[in-house]
Amino acid sequence: LASLTPGLYVSIVSFHPGFIPTSLAISIAATRATVPFPAFLEALLMELTFELLREAGARLPRAIGQTIGIVGGLIIGDAAVRAGITSPIMVIVVAITAIASFIIPSYNAALGIRLLRFPFIILAAIFGIYGVILGFIFLNVHLVSLKSYGVSFMTPQAPIRYQDWKDFLIRLPSQMAMRRPTSTYPVDIDRREQDPVKEEHNER
Repeated sequence: LASLTPGLYVSIVSFHPGFIPTSLAISIAATRATVPFPAFLEALLMELTFELLREAGARLPRAIGQTIGIVGGLIIGDAAVRAGITSPIMVIVVAITAIASFIIPSYNAALGIRLLRFPFIILAAIFGIYGVILGFIFLNVHLVSLKSYGVSFMTPQAPIRYQDWKDFLIRLPSQMAMRRPTSTYPVDIDRREQDPVKEEHNER
């Protein structure tokens, strides 16, 4: 959502309107009737505006920064729609993208994913949804080729290690996570003693 939503919107509106249900397509066309820019420039303008607001809010004191980010986004979005610079659906797309980027727990990962929106928008403007798919494929090829300290960046899903999926999609209870991930080649595979009474007896 944080990286693909604007690109998908641009590709569908510009190249593949047949993907949209008829009633929704008519509604989108009606809202974009007064917009003087193509979907590509509209998305690029709104994304850059919200990125400026985000960066400005990050450099202000915390209380003021949050207020500037929220209020500024609301005011600028509403003013842009009233002025006919952008359509309401574009504001919704940008808002969904911004909210999705806040969900990512790692700030560095969120920053990279936020910046990926712009190449996807450009690919969508040139090749349509095929450009978005090709960009997504090349991104995944790049990610699976990366390694950190000899461990694949995309482990445990590439290469697939089903025994390490206990904390992958859903974090299971700690009682079920008795072994460390095999992808890191640990010296001691056990996280904790399996049977403390037995281990204590053997030591004696």
